[in-house]
Amino acid sequence: MNTRKRTTSPAVPATPVFRSREERIAAGRLLRESVPRSSHGAWQPSSRGRDPIAILEKSNEDRVPELVPIRYGRMLRSPFAFLRGSAALMAHDLASAPSTGIRVQACGDCHLLNFGLFATPERNLVFDLNDFDETLPAPWEWDIKRLAASFAVAGRDARFSDGESRDAAVTCVRAYRENLREYSKMNPLEVWYSRLDVDTLIDLAPDEKARKLRERSAEKARTRVIESLFPKIVAQVAGRHRLVDQPPFLYHPADPDAEGLLREGLEHYRSSLSDERRTLLDRYRLEDFAVKVVGIGSVGTRCLIGLFFSEENHPLILQFKEARRSVLEPYAGKSQYDYQGQRVVMGQRLMQSSSDIFLGWARSRRGYDFFVRQLRDMKFTPPAEGFSSVDLQRYAGLCGWALARAHAKSGDAATISGYLGKGDNFDEAMGDFALAYADQTEQDHAALVEAVNSGRLEALVEEE
Repeated sequence: MNTRKRTTSPAVPATPVFRSREERIAAGRLLRESVPRSSHGAWQPSSRGRDPIAILEKSNEDRVPELVPIRYGRMLRSPFAFLRGSAALMAHDLASAPSTGIRVQACGDCHLLNFGLFATPERNLVFDLNDFDETLPAPWEWDIKRLAASFAVAGRDARFSDGESRDAAVTCVRAYRENLREYSKMNPLEVWYSRLDVDTLIDLAPDEKARKLRERSAEKARTRVIESLFPKIVAQVAGRHRLVDQPPFLYHPADPDAEGLLREGLEHYRSSLSDERRTLLDRYRLEDFAVKVVGIGSVGTRCLIGLFFSEENHPLILQFKEARRSVLEPYAGKSQYDYQGQRVVMGQRLMQSSSDIFLGWARSRRGYDFFVRQLRDMKFTPPAEGFSSVDLQRYAGLCGWALARAHAKSGDAATISGYLGKGDNFDEAMGDFALAYADQTEQDHAALVEAVNSGRLEALVEEE
């Protein structure tokens, strides 16, 4: 078991040691002696005194206080919503779990709704990870365990049997293991060039129902562009385009310094872009901006959207989302980057097959870090609540495949594959873990309900 803390997250070694794939596969097999694959199947809370509510409260430090009740309200909806909002809690739990010591660029918040479709700069649709707020070099097991657990929790929320929920988790892990082995056979360029494009996923659909589901998802993604979003959130006021206030979830800030701070941040953001992308950004002017409340785990962090127009009034909407220290940092070590926004951007570029052309970072005069991207660019995640148990299993396979590709880009796929092997030992152990952690998540969700009912926490439950 490897639970040692590190003081920093190391960069790629300056002088890498090259070993053959066979040597790395063999090294992975040897790790089974010190960390048996079956050991990953057990889950037991740390004996250090685990208070889930205290951990959640600590994760709220320096968030916008008036938005924190919205976060709790969203987490109250179900155990799966709780899991989505409690990445810090699971990071605390995974830090004491068995680990081989092999590190990758980890997502840090790897659950099934942080995967989906989005557009590449070439306007192709791909399926991949799409949330990197918590990314940091860390043990590879942490991502796959959180992802597998998310399928078990989501399956239970959908009232599937424990067997069906476990099958989804096992399917996810099997896809991860099998595809990681295939990536370990590729040369580095082949891994970096690989992607899960939507046409391939449609062609690989196992039956007509699955094919139609994937085609519908692709059609929905292609409509999620600024041209369809613009008229829903923008109106003309006194001859100017203005974002429409929808408090408390979209509103103009009252701070008189807000515009000056944003324009200063824009200059820093611009400097983070490559020269050709600065040229593109310079073709747009800032017209308006507003505060936006996003996600579940991110609620209470600072987030702005900026409305821009070109000379011929073509719109562009950028999102400036606060980048805080990763929830993995207390257990995996500090980032090598001084700017937390840069940590997010570099992690995203390392894990994704292709990233937003406007992706960059900034720091405000008040010391807050941000990363920047387009607000919507064909980004679409299939609604898991509408899945059948078969749909959930198939989606689990796609997520496991995508995670394997991401880890193969940054980590040692051959050594991990040697450890995992060709059999299903690890898959089955992870099925057990996923159900056990689903039990834990339900208990933690109940603790949140009790904390709200007792008055320890304040929650604002939005209308559905």
